[in-house]
Amino acid sequence: MNRSRVANLLGAGALAVAERVSAEAARAAGVSASGAAALSTLLVEPGIGVTELGARIGLSQPAAARMLDTLIAAGLVERHHPGGRGVRLTLTGTGRASAEKLLEARGRVLLELLEPLTDDQVHALAPALEALLAGLVENRRSEYVLCRLCDRQVCARCPVGEECRGYG
Repeated sequence: MNRSRVANLLGAGALAVAERVSAEAARAAGVSASGAAALSTLLVEPGIGVTELGARIGLSQPAAARMLDTLIAAGLVERHHPGGRGVRLTLTGTGRASAEKLLEARGRVLLELLEPLTDDQVHALAPALEALLAGLVENRRSEYVLCRLCDRQVCARCPVGEECRGYG
């Protein structure tokens, strides 16, 4: 086995998959790629603040605030100011529908990408991907960035989440 060749194939495949998933998710939701990540995050973590949301999707606080202004203007996200506490963010009904659409689109793209593989190849791919994802974990917060577009309902046992819990 030539590890350099496999690494090169992985790089090309990872880039192509990321671009297709990101583009289709954003298109389905009618937002930018970072907007799609924000909607997906707020779907499972309603009530987090701007800084926390930015950290979870890999944006600085100023960039997250600008992106949120766009989502709020589009009627997808609402800001709440609970008594004396910081701003909390939630999806509107339209925002929830957009988040669900983007997850459906993401899932559809990924299933289409698996079509050329046999059942045996898919079965062999799963543990390899789990190991690869676990190896990408750098700290407890890695789960938020690595899984920012994940469909949490599909992944009953998340290898990234399990690895993150090991960072105590």
